[in-house]
Amino acid sequence: MSDLVNCPSCGKIMVRNKFRDICPDCYKEEEKLFDTVYKYMRKRENRAATMPQVVEATGVSEELLLKFIKNGRIQITQFPNLGYPCDKCGTIIRTGKLCESCAAELKKEIELHDKAEEFKEELRRREHERTYLSKDRDK
Repeated sequence: MSDLVNCPSCGKIMVRNKFRDICPDCYKEEEKLFDTVYKYMRKRENRAATMPQVVEATGVSEELLLKFIKNGRIQITQFPNLGYPCDKCGTIIRTGKLCESCAAELKKEIELHDKAEEFKEELRRREHERTYLSKDRDK
């Protein structure tokens, strides 16, 4: 059964759709804005534009530009000065979801967690080895 929700952009009631997160009217508007950005970025002289320059020239919000990039509609490999924020710290990156320092920090935390789990397992094993069986005295 379909769910009725409010469009996060305009607030109109809409049927939840797994393909779009906004209502049809907002989607049409978003497509017009994407065309504006695409036409701007297609020009050779604009390919080196930064995020603020694209925002200023097209009137499209930075949030919407980031949405286009994250959804793969704008390929940043073709535009050397565009990027998106790291999911953890917000540093501008060009690949993945985390910057190098956040990825290294996460890897370190995972390694520490794994070592702690190994230590706990070793303690459990040692405790099990210490268990003594006594002879049955009833014989």
